[in-house]
Amino acid sequence: MIMDRKKAVEAAAEKFAELMYSQLERVDLMDAEPDFTDFSKLDKIVIGICGGDGIGPMISSVSRDILEFLLGEDIKSGKAELKTIEGLTIENRIAQNKPIPGDVLEELKSCHVILKGPTETPQAGDGRPNIESANVAMRKALDLFANVRPVKVPGLGIDWTFFRENTEGAYAIGSKGFTIGNLAVDFTVTTDPGSERIAKLAFEFAKNNNKDHVTIVTKANVIKTTDGKFLDICNATAKDYPGIKVSERYVDIMAAELINDVRRRDFQVFILPNLYGDILTDEAAEFQGGVGTAGSANIGKKYAMFEAIHGTAPRMIKEGRAKYANPSSLLRASVLLLSHIGYQNRAKILERALDVCTLEEKKLVIDSRGTGATCAEFGDYVKETILKVM
Repeated sequence: MIMDRKKAVEAAAEKFAELMYSQLERVDLMDAEPDFTDFSKLDKIVIGICGGDGIGPMISSVSRDILEFLLGEDIKSGKAELKTIEGLTIENRIAQNKPIPGDVLEELKSCHVILKGPTETPQAGDGRPNIESANVAMRKALDLFANVRPVKVPGLGIDWTFFRENTEGAYAIGSKGFTIGNLAVDFTVTTDPGSERIAKLAFEFAKNNNKDHVTIVTKANVIKTTDGKFLDICNATAKDYPGIKVSERYVDIMAAELINDVRRRDFQVFILPNLYGDILTDEAAEFQGGVGTAGSANIGKKYAMFEAIHGTAPRMIKEGRAKYANPSSLLRASVLLLSHIGYQNRAKILERALDVCTLEEKKLVIDSRGTGATCAEFGDYVKETILKVM
């Protein structure tokens, strides 16, 4: 029994060593990474459209239609291209036993930015291959290190922007854990360059958008090594931005303060490790109407991917309600996409139209239960409103 345990621990140590070497190689790549893409210098911007799974094809079709509506002249002149990318479906990923099949990844890399519908990930114990999340794999493969999620509800005094580190933390090698008998182990990873670049991006955003308060969220009192490093590096970066107030919160008290109607008004920009950012941004989205209303940007220096923050809604598919899916989250992501590639004016037009449709006029209500407007009808409503606010 003791010998069996010793062999198991030695085998685990070998796996751990392999993981550490792979992470050190990733650090080397980060140290050598190029500057951000300057979209103003490109002859043509290629926007990839991935439908994904479940309700993804439905909401991405509406989003593509509205992007074509807004970018029509640029598409005709060859300054912009909308490129459909097939194959990022759960069926194809399982058939090839890869989170992103090789040919699909090459298609993704042929684009400058990607608009992606939600994708399904097999759950442990459901009888399907244990393939990694397509989202996590894409963030790694394209080095999309910053997950940026804005939440804005003026009536509640909420104007938040979350900068979630996207390639490290508990998700970095989350599918590479192992079991020794009745002991299961997973890993959390934090690196200097990974923390530095997300911190700098958040502080630059604050400086450039007249924000004077950045909050660093960790659990450094308990997770001392990795969260402690993240906190130390964010505070060191803050010294380059003397006009910005910096505060610290533990993730549990931060979750409580977001629902405190007095304290939440003080917050503006957040920097968070991967797991905490995933959880708190879903909580924050509830103030805006739920995860179905919030968009998300995944930013790297070369590539960027924009997505809805909700899932594939398998129950809607099963019950035949897909046509009632709410496209608002992916349309909000489209606002972020347009802004990122330099179309700030058109981004503001789409954002204004969505505010009118979802927060003010509400001529059509889409509730996903089959009692309101369909996805396509809501898309037409947004287009009509765009013409009014232009």
